Amino acid sequence: MRNTLKMRLQARSACVNGWLSIPAAYSAEVMARCAWHSITVDLQHGVQDYASMVHCFQAMSAFPVTPLVRVPSNEPGIIGKALDAGAWGVICPLVNTAEEAKALANACLYPPVGRRSNGPNRASSYGGDKLYQDIANDEVLVLPMIETAEAVSNLEAILDVPGVSGVYVGPSDLGFAMGLRPIFDREEPMILDIYATVTKEASRRGKFAGIHTINPLYANRMIDMGFNFVTVGSDASLMMKAAKEALAALHLRD
Repeated sequence: MRNTLKMRLQARSACVNGWLSIPAAYSAEVMARCAWHSITVDLQHGVQDYASMVHCFQAMSAFPVTPLVRVPSNEPGIIGKALDAGAWGVICPLVNTAEEAKALANACLYPPVGRRSNGPNRASSYGGDKLYQDIANDEVLVLPMIETAEAVSNLEAILDVPGVSGVYVGPSDLGFAMGLRPIFDREEPMILDIYATVTKEASRRGKFAGIHTINPLYANRMIDMGFNFVTVGSDASLMMKAAKEALAALHLRD
């Protein structure tokens, strides 16, 4: 089996990623019925845990969407367990140096490239007529997050780490770390200049640039800027937005 998201990215096609904060298989199933190319279970800031992540992966498996995970930290135990459970890629927060990026790649990839422990469990079914272990290193996406000034200063070194597939920008923390408000769809010229550097350096190396957004129109701008992997909101934020719009459209008496 191939990682269809990675195939699409390698073809330089834009990919749209959904986000799961709600720990419910039904939410995952509803999201998977839509036209996302991939859906990420958020173990960092969502209210997911390991068991709910597995349930979400199981619910998604009936649909042609690639399951990803954002892990809570750059720790090989949870990274390996998420991959064993069926994640086709790992988004990892707060990767600030090449050394930390190398640690992430080691946790995601099997020997001799990395140090991932053997025991793929659910993921073993991805191998098809081959062993999963024979295809995993070629198919798993390794995406460190760029969300601090230190990470920006080390961007090229992070991208140059063998095994790293690209980078994923966390705009809220990136701005917050620079003394700005923690928002997603940023307009500060300084931040937009960073985005331009991220897309240029990733493209120059044949790697991928991703970013988290809230508004689809802003996501389109980021695709036009050169990001080829964009997240648009989450199950929770999309539900809240739709609910607010429905209520605002009603003409109710007090």
